[in-house]
Amino acid sequence: MTLSEGPSVSARWTESHAGTDVQWACVYAPGAGSNLDDPFGRFLAQELARVGIATLHFQFPYMEGKRRGPDRPPVLESTWRAAIAEASQHQPHLLIGGRSMGGRIASQVAAREQGIDALALFAYPLHPPGRSEATRVAHLPSIAVPTLFCSGTRDAFGTPAELAAAISLVPTAQLHLMDGADHGFAVLKSSGRTRTEVYAEAVQATLDWLNSGSISAI
Repeated sequence: MTLSEGPSVSARWTESHAGTDVQWACVYAPGAGSNLDDPFGRFLAQELARVGIATLHFQFPYMEGKRRGPDRPPVLESTWRAAIAEASQHQPHLLIGGRSMGGRIASQVAAREQGIDALALFAYPLHPPGRSEATRVAHLPSIAVPTLFCSGTRDAFGTPAELAAAISLVPTAQLHLMDGADHGFAVLKSSGRTRTEVYAEAVQATLDWLNSGSISAI
């Protein structure tokens, strides 16, 4: 995927299953420590394909260059805008989002850009662990599109109560909490669930939300 500034980055387009007439595409970015092989991103793309939604999954320049620290916000946002422009050439309606940092940057872009129809934020990093005073909420009131926050109840980056307060700032937002899941969607062995089952819950919550009366994507 070519950027307006800087080097190109790797991206993967997962086609929707043939025979569907859904006119939506999803654009997804991973968290800060992950890349194009982000396991949740792969799972999400496969499941969305089953209902006719194609997915563009990309990574950021710092990961492309195998650098440890994330790029500065302008670079991350520019990469997101390039991905949105690419996906919009394929389908007229766009769901954008990502896990952790990927979703946070998507939300910042959604707060300022047009041409986006829905926003899904998986494990939104409301604040760094142990720093509940440093919340990332200033841009949330400017998000005008339907938004889904999907997080685990053991997420150290935002408690259920903190997330509930944050989404009240977004005009059209919903919160789905996954019992026992942490920031990486892992669960304790004693829960009787697997991470894959948590992935499946997150995807089903997304599909139910997309099929709601306010969006009707599928």
